[in-house]
Formats: sequence, C-alpha cells, structure tokens
Amino acid sequence: MDSVSAKPEEVAAYQSSEAKQARLQSMLSALLDDPILADVPRKPSLADVDTLINLELGSAMRVTVVKLDNSSFDVAVLNSATVKDLKLAVRKKISEIEQEQMGHRHISWKHVWDNYCLTHHNEKLMDDNSALSSYGVRNNSKVCFSPHIMSRVHRKHSRRRKHRFFHGLSKKL
Repeated sequence: MDSVSAKPEEVAAYQSSEAKQARLQSMLSALLDDPILADVPRKPSLADVDTLINLELGSAMRVTVVKLDNSSFDVAVLNSATVKDLKLAVRKKISEIEQEQMGHRHISWKHVWDNYCLTHHNEKLMDDNSALSSYGVRNNSKVCFSPHIMSRVHRKHSRRRKHRFFHGLSKKL
C-alpha cells in the first residue's frame, strides 16, 4: 500500500518541478515572441541554437530559398555545409512552416528531390557531398527550386535487378 500512495515530500517536489517547468515555458515563449529572436524556431534543438550562434559569429551563413511559386524563406547553415546539409535545413524549415500553417502533413522528400533540385545562378546543386562554397553559395545567397528529371543512369535499382526479383514469381508450378 505504501508503494502506491505518494509521500507528501514527493508530491511537493513534483508540484515544484511542474511549477518550474511552467515558469520556464512561459519565459521561453516570452523570449521567442521578442522580434529580435524571430529567427529562432518555436521548439529549437541544440543544433538550431548552435547554428544561430555561429551565424552571429560569422561562421555560418543565411541562405534564401525561393520556391516555385516565388515565395521564399531563409535557412541558416554552417559555412562548411554541403548540399546535403542545405537540403536537410530546407526539409526542416518546410516541415516547420507546414506544421505551423496546416498541422501535420506528410511530404515525400524522395519524390521532391527526384523531381526538383536546388540551383544557384542557374547551376544545379546535384552532388550532395559537394560544399556549398564550391558552387559559389555565400552568406545571403539565393538558391531556387527548379524542375529536374533524373536520368535513368542515376536510379538506384536497375531493370535487371527488378527482373530477377519478379522472375521467380512467374514460374509455373
């Protein structure tokens, strides 16, 4: 019976930690409403905060991403970032925007990157492992989404592999 019932000290400790958590949340929301901190996400991760600090220190850059409808948004990435890092930042930012405006919504990023690519001064950012600086992307640069059709050479599964898989299914018993 003692293990089920809570001791008064435990209840007081729980209520005080709950009160601390509520105070912390109210202070955080007040801070995030400050216009100076407008670029901080609503639920920032340690990586988000680290990138924003590096942006202020000059070791990160702000990149404007222009969508197909000519609307745009900013993402922050380190100066040493690769195309893959930029794609991950774009994915995270768009997910935040979609969540804020429409609630939970699933986006097939494989479909997005198979049919669209990012470009900087009409140069396609195709190699995920290339540094953004090798494409000339600097602080306050603009990159744009543009339609892209991947050639068959770049597809991961060949026809032969698919044929081998289905070959066993078509045998007569």
